[in-house]
Amino acid sequence: MVFTNVSKGQAAKKEDLIKAFGTDDHDKICLQILDKGELQVSEKERQLQIESMFRDIATTVADKCINPETKKPYTVSLILKAMKDIHFSVKTTKNTKQQALEVIRLLKESIPLERCQMRVRVQVPAKEAKRVRDKLAPHLTRVEEENWSGDLELIGYIDPGSYRQAESIVQADTRGRGILEVLNLKDVDESDDFYAPPAKQAGKAAAAVRAPAAEAS
Repeated sequence: MVFTNVSKGQAAKKEDLIKAFGTDDHDKICLQILDKGELQVSEKERQLQIESMFRDIATTVADKCINPETKKPYTVSLILKAMKDIHFSVKTTKNTKQQALEVIRLLKESIPLERCQMRVRVQVPAKEAKRVRDKLAPHLTRVEEENWSGDLELIGYIDPGSYRQAESIVQADTRGRGILEVLNLKDVDESDDFYAPPAKQAGKAAAAVRAPAAEAS
């Protein structure tokens, strides 16, 4: 049954159904509603959805980023505080991953923040080594080891956003004989679990309280 007012139990009249849907067949009308209608939620449900997405975004940012000065990750609670400080508004029509990338860009203006770097190993046959090394240079943020005895073997760091392009260079220029291997997904100093900002930054972000590892994952 199709209602004009569910709470009052008022069913739609036949002429109203034909005018709105072009038919009074309830099955066909239901299919139209499912295909073209919008889900209506209460204000309370909407608020819960926003709060859940807000935290999901903060968790993603905490998982993907570190303080570049200390090489330590931030706690989720600190990222939540920083997001509130910049008055970030969740958009329920966009997924949390897209919004996390936007938050990373915005937070860089208020706290030291950068994407975690991927630690990779590159192995390239001697014949193509120099050409591939030159092409990879713009994507390498740091080189840890580099061995040119015969084939090129390099261990370095790249931004996660550059991985696919770097892999394409290695594979295309070596015709599949080169290797780009991920050694670590995140370049993080694990001597201490989390970064807590010094007191002078308190206005921008509250001091972090050591949180369980699961919170930053």
